[in-house]
Amino acid sequence: QVQLVESGGGLVQPGGSLRLSCAASGNIISINTMYWYRQAPGKQRELVAAITTSGSTNYADSVKGRFTISRDNAKNTVYLQMNSLKPEDTAVYYCNANVRTVSSGVLRSYWGQGTQVTVSS
Repeated sequence: QVQLVESGGGLVQPGGSLRLSCAASGNIISINTMYWYRQAPGKQRELVAAITTSGSTNYADSVKGRFTISRDNAKNTVYLQMNSLKPEDTAVYYCNANVRTVSSGVLRSYWGQGTQVTVSS
């Protein structure tokens, strides 16, 4: 079984910064692309950023130039550095990863439990 555990959320003023982390654990053989999603109240979950195993990245237009996704493959961890935060960034942030495990041998999608980010003065 695989667990994704997020941390780093909280309350921050507009213009501030936060760094989210998501660590994967379990009988992991490999992790392919890793993602950060977010869901604001009353809205659908949306993709924020993605990073491949080799480090190629992709961002939602709304966060380009403000957010940076990175990963540490040795630690099975993905990060999201969020700068110049705006009230509209308020949401629950989820990490997602396609993971191959010892037990299954196939790629499966796993989700973290989510971490709340609130941007407010």
